[in-house]
Amino acid sequence: MEGMKETVEESLREMRETFASGRTRSLKWRKAQIGAIYEMVKDNEDKICSALFQDLGKHSTEAFRDELGVVLRSATVAINSLDKWAVPKHSNLPLLFYPAKGKVISEPYGTVLVLSSWNFPISLSLDPLIGAIAAGNTVLLKSSELSPNASAFLAKTIPAYLDTKAIKVIEGGPDVATILLQHQWDKIFFTGSPKIGRIIMAAAAQHLTPVTLELGGKCPTIVDHHTISKNIKSVVKRIAGGKWGSCSGQACISVDYVLIEKSYASSLIDMLKPTIKSFFGENPKESGCLSRIATKQHVQRLSRLLNDPRVQASIVYGGSIDEEKLYVEPTILLDPPLDSEIMNEEIFGPILPIITVRDIQESIGIIKTKPKPLAIYAFTNDENLKTRILSETSSGSVTFNDVMIQYMCDALPFGGVGESGIGRYHGKYSFDCFSHEKAIMEGSLGMDLEARYPPWNNFKLTFIRLAFREAYFKLILLMLGLKR
Repeated sequence: MEGMKETVEESLREMRETFASGRTRSLKWRKAQIGAIYEMVKDNEDKICSALFQDLGKHSTEAFRDELGVVLRSATVAINSLDKWAVPKHSNLPLLFYPAKGKVISEPYGTVLVLSSWNFPISLSLDPLIGAIAAGNTVLLKSSELSPNASAFLAKTIPAYLDTKAIKVIEGGPDVATILLQHQWDKIFFTGSPKIGRIIMAAAAQHLTPVTLELGGKCPTIVDHHTISKNIKSVVKRIAGGKWGSCSGQACISVDYVLIEKSYASSLIDMLKPTIKSFFGENPKESGCLSRIATKQHVQRLSRLLNDPRVQASIVYGGSIDEEKLYVEPTILLDPPLDSEIMNEEIFGPILPIITVRDIQESIGIIKTKPKPLAIYAFTNDENLKTRILSETSSGSVTFNDVMIQYMCDALPFGGVGESGIGRYHGKYSFDCFSHEKAIMEGSLGMDLEARYPPWNNFKLTFIRLAFREAYFKLILLMLGLKR
């Protein structure tokens, strides 16, 4: 590992020198680098799709929707909006400070570290990279070793398109991440589990480095059958797509479990079963449309969750596992115990628990017993229920009558709260994520008073001067017949 330590140190030195040169502050440079990311993705669509299929079994349609398309849209938005994002924001100072002027400028942090995840290895690497570049930083990207083909693609291809003195890629596992975290960074951006997020945050604390942690959690879905019964077919399709259609449930914003009144649970299950078959065929394992589980260790974890006898008794659909082929069948559970492991950790796989309640209003109480999720989904047209969800629960986001689409909307911030994350990004929020907002105030040397000894009198004079201005302008306003 000595060689890796030297590589990291040399990379850091070169990136810091590049940042100190001021090159990355140029909007022209930033746009050129983001444009190069766009071209890199367009030029290598087939290679990217192939890597994603080899790593995770992703169908090319899924790969474009969740990975390539996300990056292309993000790059386009950044290039088209960067001039506006970077403009200093002038502040309307209180009259008390006249004739002083104030503004806020966005300046880059410096040299930042991006640690990406394996489940969406292209978009979760390049999307934050676009934000970091847009803000004017130099960046070191560490891709995930659990998606080796996507990681190798990024490590080989990014240097061919981007400024290698400012943007670098390092491959490796936890040992490499440990070396990286021993160094001081100006910002760390991490996507992954809360467990690793705690390690990242502890390491960052040694240098008081600001962090953005994109984590996860158990995202609940409330189904208020009373108010959406006319659209129940659409609801079922959206739940199925939100559970199994994106990396086989291995997504931080996927539907983790469903809450529904007991009298409607059986009809929901009866509609989900044929929907799964219509999406993935009679044999999902051979359909080519359902992503694989990432590793044997992940399959074993899911198998352990299902092997709890109380959970096994709740299986109403699916449940088969093929460890060698990294396959877990789309599975539905009905009322697994709330104190079981599967109901107290993020599932991150194709298993859907359905929890029944006597009255749908009780679902809020269940959600509140668990850590704050990254997202809450609710299919309802009941305005009272919507209000209660918004006012009585806390989550990274709330989406009514759909699932997962909030992630695709660059006009909204994406991020968690509590155990589901710290910070936010996407669109302008990505620019802000990697920028320090610096307050600028330009005072006036006019209307000054003579200083007197001792020095603390200077502070007294400052307040006297401000009070004098306030009284002066109030008098003017009164003379003009205006109210302060």
